[in-house]
Amino acid sequence: MTNASNDYHHGNLRHSLIEASLDLIGREGLEALSLRRLAEMVGVSRQAPYHHFRDKQALLAALGERGFMQLNRNLQHVVDDESTALDERLYQAVINYLNFALDNPALYGLMFGQILWRDGPEVHRDTDDFQRYAKDCFRQYVSLFDQLKRDGLVPPSDNTLRLAQLLWAAMHGLAKLASDGLFMKREDLADIARYTLARFRHSAPIQ
Repeated sequence: MTNASNDYHHGNLRHSLIEASLDLIGREGLEALSLRRLAEMVGVSRQAPYHHFRDKQALLAALGERGFMQLNRNLQHVVDDESTALDERLYQAVINYLNFALDNPALYGLMFGQILWRDGPEVHRDTDDFQRYAKDCFRQYVSLFDQLKRDGLVPPSDNTLRLAQLLWAAMHGLAKLASDGLFMKREDLADIARYTLARFRHSAPIQ
């Protein structure tokens, strides 16, 4: 608590609040999160968090942004690895996504939940940056499919945007099912991912 208070006095309270929030929702779930509890955790007054977050919605948007920044970095490391074959990079991008989702279930649920994606001016005021990072993640999958198409590893008639959308939907479904313990185990995901991507490689658009 002393360290957190020192962070506050040195102008790092926002960082401390985000780190404490991630720790709290990781241990107790999103429903345990409140600005009042965070103030107690980092050792500052109840009003101090409001200097950095207008309300809880603004804090949630910052957490979602942090999650997509982390996921984006993970994906960028894979996508930019030119020493690895393109199809293997796509596989690793899928595995990184699934591992992130299963290692951070509360954060992942927030990142893809309605609380940050529903419409409304008050929501968008807090979530513009968050949604930009989310879209940056998605574009990396489109980029991989574009490269695979140029190298003849997916059918030339395929729409790479639609392939990326379909893959993202598949990944989200796999992550949700595995997280909930339905139909599949985590140790099976690597094999399922290989099988799924093989189908993408030999796909053909419906006429």
